[in-house]
Amino acid sequence: MIRVLLVDDQPLLRSGFRALLDLEDDIEVVAEAADGQEGVALAGRHLPDIALIDIRMPVVDGIEATRRIAADPALAQVHVVILTNYGMDEYVFNALRAGAAGFLVKDIRPEDFLHAVRVAARGDALLAPAITRKLINRYVTQPLTPAVETGLEELTNREREAVALVARGLSNDEIADRMVITPMTAKTHVNRAMTKLHARDRAQLVVFAYEAGLVAPGNNS
Repeated sequence: MIRVLLVDDQPLLRSGFRALLDLEDDIEVVAEAADGQEGVALAGRHLPDIALIDIRMPVVDGIEATRRIAADPALAQVHVVILTNYGMDEYVFNALRAGAAGFLVKDIRPEDFLHAVRVAARGDALLAPAITRKLINRYVTQPLTPAVETGLEELTNREREAVALVARGLSNDEIADRMVITPMTAKTHVNRAMTKLHARDRAQLVVFAYEAGLVAPGNNS
């Protein structure tokens, strides 16, 4: 059963999302919150698999709520998915940096929304490669920071290759095909890279790959 926490300051939207999720046999809404502060508290109380968090809210916004969840070792299992009306802006990028597993626009089709919840529950990143490239291209323009340089030095060549392929939207099976290795070995490379980079999930690997220059924003090869 996929346990979901809804965090949005608009009651009508929360009700709509809940009604949709409640129809699914494998998904359960365990709690609702109207702001980020309450959302973080409920995440600690209920330990959901997914926290669907609006990016702009009173008291504590979605970025800060994501940062607090990501910083709490007790909430390591919680995958944060940001809800936004905008789809691509600096707020979304900052949320990804803070530890979000991905983002969804609120006008998404119901079937795509349900699929996205299940994808996030598996630990996969909710980042369409084309959208990600545009997002990163807009906001990753600064030189490498010492932290990124150090992270690069920690990775083996094969781990760097795997991270770059994650950033292009490839699954572990597709990475295995591209690198001519087994899916288990591909998964091992990805997991080791996540450990070395202290990344919560694949979304943070994507951000790192673009910041480190492993993938150029306009490169889809």
